[in-house]
Amino acid sequence: MSVAWTSKLALAAGLAMLPATGWAQSVKISYLTHWSPETVALLEAAAKDYAKTNPDVSVTVRAVPFGDLLTTLRSQGGGADGPTIGGIYDLWLPELAHDKLVAPAPEAVAGEVKGAWPAGVVSAASVEGKLYGIPNEIDVYALNYNKALFEKAGIAAPPKTWDELKDAARKLTDKAAGQQGFGMINSWAAGVVHPFASLLVSNGGELVKDGKPALDSAQAGQTFQLYEDLIKSGASDPSMATADANTTGPFLDNFVSGKTGMIIMANWWESALKTGMGDKFSNIATAPIPVGPSGDKPHSISYSWMTVVNAKASEADQKAAWDFLAWLNSPKSGKNGASAMSDILMSMGILPSRTSDIEAHKDKLGSAFLSGYVSVLADARPFPVVRGGQEFSESLQQTLEALQYGQVSAKDAQTNAQTDAASILERAAK
Repeated sequence: MSVAWTSKLALAAGLAMLPATGWAQSVKISYLTHWSPETVALLEAAAKDYAKTNPDVSVTVRAVPFGDLLTTLRSQGGGADGPTIGGIYDLWLPELAHDKLVAPAPEAVAGEVKGAWPAGVVSAASVEGKLYGIPNEIDVYALNYNKALFEKAGIAAPPKTWDELKDAARKLTDKAAGQQGFGMINSWAAGVVHPFASLLVSNGGELVKDGKPALDSAQAGQTFQLYEDLIKSGASDPSMATADANTTGPFLDNFVSGKTGMIIMANWWESALKTGMGDKFSNIATAPIPVGPSGDKPHSISYSWMTVVNAKASEADQKAAWDFLAWLNSPKSGKNGASAMSDILMSMGILPSRTSDIEAHKDKLGSAFLSGYVSVLADARPFPVVRGGQEFSESLQQTLEALQYGQVSAKDAQTNAQTDAASILERAAK
């Protein structure tokens, strides 16, 4: 099938996604996000475009730091005056749906999403087969490395195995210059857990299997040991790894300034790297996650984001919210057959998840930086979306941070992580 015909079909599907409009009175809805001011401005511009054909609907955008997003949704989303729309991390959905804070998608929207997005992404936006959100971004992890530092250290290519990773990290470490070979992250759950999980699945392991934690496996034990080896060798310095509430901070600053040789990070931070590095961004390259001794090939943990609607909002506000979101995520709203949402995401270096958006942005997705992420999508393993998932992630974060700071051994970290995770998931399932 030709690209042109595919685009026409996508456009037709996007139009079909839009419910019938016509408002009896003016409607004011609000959109809560954690995006930067520059990105919020793009969303506000899209809302103004929507208002050209829907003058009775006004959309106000509000942003809070990532670290405050879930608590804001919980504290304010339980009432009719809370944000009408919220951008959420897929791990939060099971609890929000269980607490009836988010509304199921209307049948027309749900049908369109199920036909226009990959099945795995749809699954992450659903609970017990019911769709609650419109997916937007999908994120995966890759090894980011500084080519200039590699050349200086005499390293010809990015590491493909854990042994090569440890060897490269050793060569890149220069304590006198305040330079670490491999950067970890702390003080931020996803930043701590997702790189570890990507190494784990690249070693043939799993976080959760059949609804139960699998951190007691031999593969997980090897992954905890890798962390201990990197820390004890001095190749990774936890004091350089801190994140702040905006998911920026020293871990980013040290990579941008050339004080960190390698780090495992998600695609969305491309814009932060470009802003911080300027012309030196050309020194940054991406490569698949190094494969562990029990692994078969590189894998990445993947996760997604979606927009949901406040279940406590009025019927009119919910209708307007779904209509705006349907338009925002349809090929009708953006440029050259892409959705306005995907245009916003691509401005940040974030991968859109709608199939037609990936096709519409294929040229940009082929860039030297993003192509390394696109190449791992097919073999990515979704982060388990289960009830208790956020608490599970935060508990594993604490264990990994204790390991980073030498407070526990790799063996004890594995035992503690498995015990805590089993208790959390069992309690959440009741």
